[in-house]
Amino acid sequence: MYTTAWCGYCVRAKALLDGKGIEYDEINLDDDPHFRQKLLELTGGWTVPQILVDSEPIGGYTELWRLDKSGALDEHLAAKNVVSEGRTGIGFAALD
Repeated sequence: MYTTAWCGYCVRAKALLDGKGIEYDEINLDDDPHFRQKLLELTGGWTVPQILVDSEPIGGYTELWRLDKSGALDEHLAAKNVVSEGRTGIGFAALD
């Protein structure tokens, strides 16, 4: 999950994932003045957070919340094989 320290939606996304016990990697972009262009190229979105499941962009907090409320988040994670041995995690793609 790509985030910034000043982003309220990043805080909400992390709280949602933490509340479900889903592990994730967080990449803080505060020190990169060109992060919006890099995010756009990598994920198709330029706002934070940008959340990727197994390197596939799913969007930001709103999309994460909608997936969770519909039950599709758990299905999506299972389909991406990021659920194993009772532990769930979200990976990320590097932002170079």
